[in-house]
Amino acid sequence: MGKNDSKGNSNSLGQSLKTLFSAIVIPAALVIAILIFKFVMGNPVNFIEGNVEKGPLPGNYLGIIYKGGIIVPILMTMLIAVITFSLERFITITRASGKGSVVAFVRKIKANLSSNNIEAAKADCDKQKGSVANVVKSALTKYTQVEVEQGMEKEQKLAAIQKEIEEATTLEMPSLEQNLVILATITSVSTLMGLLGTVIGMIKAFAALANAGAPDSVALATGISEALINTAFGIGTAALAVIMYNVFTTKIDKLTYSIDEAGFSIVQTYAASH
Repeated sequence: MGKNDSKGNSNSLGQSLKTLFSAIVIPAALVIAILIFKFVMGNPVNFIEGNVEKGPLPGNYLGIIYKGGIIVPILMTMLIAVITFSLERFITITRASGKGSVVAFVRKIKANLSSNNIEAAKADCDKQKGSVANVVKSALTKYTQVEVEQGMEKEQKLAAIQKEIEEATTLEMPSLEQNLVILATITSVSTLMGLLGTVIGMIKAFAALANAGAPDSVALATGISEALINTAFGIGTAALAVIMYNVFTTKIDKLTYSIDEAGFSIVQTYAASH
């Protein structure tokens, strides 16, 4: 019981740190995006005659993006957040997979269970490390405990092993799934922000056309540029977010399947040998 409490406390501390990280990333990304927008993209050298109010120099993409308007730094914030959370999830899920192939690890565990070599299976867990190995080792530890437990029926022992697997999995899963909801949210919000920027740009473009006499060609071009840049930025950010979300959920599903497969083998081995 003390061991489980210590694992729970360790996981709680890890969760707190990851929650703090998640809370810091978006404000930090916003600050970085504003600085890039103002001092890099908005640098006068990117514009005709060094005047930010005029159009960007031909082929100067920094100036072109700057003309996208105030929605651009918001979309940049989302893009930076997607990249940051994707790197964080990649590192976390790679660590959760352990040192070697998860498929090969599960195969070793099943082979050791077939020969009833529980200690060798535990040794493999120590070598593998990661979430799958942690769950399997917890189940194997419970396996050895219930073997010597007196006064318990076989069904109760099987239920105890199954419960241990479920509890260990519950402790590991939050760390794998954390921040995926942010990627999923950005997928929708970035598209909507891109559309908002598009609408604002088109309003400016039509306002330029509405001028009496000759329309203001610079204002018209700026409005259309703002509309198209925000559309492109929003769709691009959403596309990256949905791709990374699907990649990570697929990886987590594979880890979950490996845990289920190893857990099922442990339960079946106990059922067959007792």
